[in-house]
Amino acid sequence: MTTSRLAETAPAAAPAASGRATSAICSRRVFLLRSAGAGCAALAAPGLALGAAHVEEGDEAALALGYRHDSQQVDAARFPKHEPAQRCANCAFFQGAPADEWAGCAMFGRKQVAGRGWCGAWATKPGG
Repeated sequence: MTTSRLAETAPAAAPAASGRATSAICSRRVFLLRSAGAGCAALAAPGLALGAAHVEEGDEAALALGYRHDSQQVDAARFPKHEPAQRCANCAFFQGAPADEWAGCAMFGRKQVAGRGWCGAWATKPGG
């Protein structure tokens, strides 16, 4: 087939985009812009976005590790190696600054522990 015959047999060009296709693109564009804005807002306010919950002493993991909000209330009979100077704030798993009242802990996932608290997973901070 020659080039001129191909042009003759080719289907006619598709009609111009309808209003429906244009509105779908616009609504998709609006959705993406709003999603990006919501994502930025979530990053700008991490406390609100993450909803940092505190570990409760009655939680299953807290009971298993003997967690207490106050290191002075640890059961000495159950945890004989506990020392009063051991607190979450000076533990290797504490994810905050030593002065933080509450911060994340690697042992409790996304929940926060009290800086003055303690649990059976306590480990000396490297270099400390």
